[in-house]
Amino acid sequence: MRKTIYTVMALATMLMTFACNDYETYGDLKEKERDGIDRFISDSSFVIIGESQFNSQGDMTIGTKQFVLLNKSGVYMQILSKGCGEAIKDGESMNIICRFIEKAILDTTTLYNNRYYIFDPDIMSVTRTGSTYTANFTEGRMYSTYGSSVPEAWLAPLQYIKLGRLTKPEDEKAHVRMIVPHSQGTTSNAKSNVKPYFYDITYQRGR
Repeated sequence: MRKTIYTVMALATMLMTFACNDYETYGDLKEKERDGIDRFISDSSFVIIGESQFNSQGDMTIGTKQFVLLNKSGVYMQILSKGCGEAIKDGESMNIICRFIEKAILDTTTLYNNRYYIFDPDIMSVTRTGSTYTANFTEGRMYSTYGSSVPEAWLAPLQYIKLGRLTKPEDEKAHVRMIVPHSQGTTSNAKSNVKPYFYDITYQRGR
């Protein structure tokens, strides 16, 4: 009987040791995220610039490899096209049509891609008040998957891009790519799991 008790205690100790070894603190997860972002940037041969250089370039990145690090949010942003039309004005509200690719950075899995489905855009309703943008999804893949809450990172480009209706052949949608830390991502996935994501998004003024 005593031998059985010792055996059970030994097994319990082993299980507790394994559980402790497998447990990751928030700090551990943040470090894993940081390492994953750094590796993603290195593997992609991206070049990171500061905001002062970004501003000197007309609030624009150059080429397909350059990203600017937005210090306040920790988001890395690349503007491939500023788009046509006008920037959203102070006090203005509008619907914005978004098409996007969402990729998990830590395992490079493409989760969602609605860039090529004409009849399945994501719509977000946006209001600008001073320098603050508030928004919610009203329909689309992001809405059905994550709910109405818009990731903060999706709003970061709005002060730099233009939003038009593409009425002429030469008109372009605003086109942005972003490396997004968990703190600026979706509440139900990125933030809760401390995972970074890569987004390729186009923005266009809706009806």
